[in-house]
Amino acid sequence: MQAPARGPLRHVLVHLLTPLLMCLGMGLAYMSAFVTPEPHDLPVAVVGTDARAHAFAESVADKAGDALDVRTLASRAQAVDALTSLDISGAYVPDARTPELLVASAGSDMSALAAEKVFTPLAAAQGAPLKVTDVAPTVPDDPTGQGLFFLLVAVSIGSYASVAALGAAGGALRMRARAGLAVGVALAVSLIGTVLAGPVFHLAHHGLWGVWAMSWLYSAGILLIGVGLHTFLKRWTTLAMMVLFVMLNFTSSGGLFRPELQNGFFGSLHAFWNGAGFVEGVRSQLYFGGHGLGGHVGTLVAWLAAGALLTAVAGLVERRRTAVAAAPAPATAADQEEMEEEMEESVGV
Repeated sequence: MQAPARGPLRHVLVHLLTPLLMCLGMGLAYMSAFVTPEPHDLPVAVVGTDARAHAFAESVADKAGDALDVRTLASRAQAVDALTSLDISGAYVPDARTPELLVASAGSDMSALAAEKVFTPLAAAQGAPLKVTDVAPTVPDDPTGQGLFFLLVAVSIGSYASVAALGAAGGALRMRARAGLAVGVALAVSLIGTVLAGPVFHLAHHGLWGVWAMSWLYSAGILLIGVGLHTFLKRWTTLAMMVLFVMLNFTSSGGLFRPELQNGFFGSLHAFWNGAGFVEGVRSQLYFGGHGLGGHVGTLVAWLAAGALLTAVAGLVERRRTAVAAAPAPATAADQEEMEEEMEESVGV
């Protein structure tokens, strides 16, 4: 009886490594980022200038430890300004009869809930109900403000999944042509995202041109990075794109939890990762009058520039390889199989 061939079995096992690594990576990233959100230096304020307000703030800070970053503000108006500037997540206004908590749910619904969880028991200890005032609410069509996160998911998948198609089906094209196609695909993806955010689901009631522009910057950066990486990583490009633009990207974007509710690793990524630049940029334009918008757009431009540079380097490498090979060999069956596998590894989340 003939023994089974080891070659085909080994081939299958090697290619199963990619989805298994995706499974491990997605589990580690999503569970460590989202399963147990806890406040870490969550910025909150107590409104008041007298000794009682300062003593109350010190008491809250002592009980909370590292969970809260407690400060005092002189007036309610200053508290509103701090909330709309995203400097704090909640502001407590002491009052013997009706204590008030100011929040900005458009900045983060989960951060607002965390602040409410902190101050509700303190008001109850005084025997008074806590009045919660939302100074920057979301639109009725997106009551939790998490619609921007799912817009990020849609634009991201359209972008990184297209990289597999460009790498496999466009392998015979020159790098300049693939880069041009990447820019065109980014335009299509950004238009789809804008239509979903505006006319379809009404996440954005104004500023659609800004949503489109940031969607294009974000998508084009991903596509150019992917096209450049494909020259060096080949069929492993899909795994690399999943790591960069799903595992590390969605988890650090701030679309579900702001960095103050996450561990230090994902909180630090939020400062410069492109998904955070997209979510915070769109959020700033739609709800906070453009506060900090320039920095978020700068993040997206930096990632786009990195993608353009990587694509240019990849083009030089490919030209050098072509010059070294006197007569390029025709594509083998194995090459064709690898190209088809790249197409199949384009995985949605």
